[in-house]
Amino acid sequence: MSRPPSPRSTSLPPRWEPAWKQGAEGRTPPVGPVEAGLLAQFAPALTPRVHWLPGGGALRVLEGGEGPPVVLLHGRGHAATMWFTFLTALARGHRVLAVDLPGFGQSPPPEATPRTPEDGVRFFTEPVEEGLATLVEGPMALVGHSLGGLVALELALRGRLAVSRLALVDAMGLGPEMGRASRWFFRAGPERLARNLGPWALDRMLPPPPTPLGQRLGALGYELLAPRAGRPEAAKAFGTLVPLTGPVFHRRERLAEVTAPVLLAWGERDETLPPPLAEEAARRLPQVRLLKLDAGHSPHLERPELLLPELKAFLAGAAPPES
Repeated sequence: MSRPPSPRSTSLPPRWEPAWKQGAEGRTPPVGPVEAGLLAQFAPALTPRVHWLPGGGALRVLEGGEGPPVVLLHGRGHAATMWFTFLTALARGHRVLAVDLPGFGQSPPPEATPRTPEDGVRFFTEPVEEGLATLVEGPMALVGHSLGGLVALELALRGRLAVSRLALVDAMGLGPEMGRASRWFFRAGPERLARNLGPWALDRMLPPPPTPLGQRLGALGYELLAPRAGRPEAAKAFGTLVPLTGPVFHRRERLAEVTAPVLLAWGERDETLPPPLAEEAARRLPQVRLLKLDAGHSPHLERPELLLPELKAFLAGAAPPES
């Protein structure tokens, strides 16, 4: 399939093409049946489209709703559809843009080969920054989980986009710590483990919430991790950020530079990024509320009924009280 021409200027309307079943540019796995079912449920409120970037490459974005823009950024190995519980609820009062991070979901990886942690963070951040610059005029709220939280924080620090609010859900990038078991899991390769061990074993390692919705999202998580070819470029880029030993990539010393109000939402039982990371970050961020939830590393999947109302209030402009 030939690639449509890129826009010549970010002032021009963005060019869109439908998200096709065989994957963007043939460089991503096909959309699986679980995700296809969820996308069908979103229609017509939210539409998946592939946005071609002016500098080359593409991003898949689920977009819908009207109002102040809010951007959702998922964690490692996931896709925009993992925000399933939040998408239509937020789209009732916001223009929602849920992005597949580069190399995950239906967003193809950048051409560059990351070799350093700074390369790795650019791998995930720069295409998102370029895409949002063409899609959103004016300030936007950013909501990021784990790796997506690092991307959201990096976008706020880079200052090229107007960020009105920043919600970080068990986010990377706030400090150098990460649990040892999680480091080994990432080093072993979640995609390789999913393909070799199957869904039953993955459910034992990453148990989904014991609800019908949780089981469905667990099936989606497995489907996203288990494509035959894996996600080699994104996995390599992530590996530059998370060594087996030593500090993981972080911006702790720059947190005081964040000018937007911040909601830090954290699972009290997070063993990947332990809660003291959030507590230390809350002492450094100028405008912050620290919200602790009865959850592990993914409160938006485990306890959406607790996080969603707090997030909606924060996005509506509720001032974050000091932690």
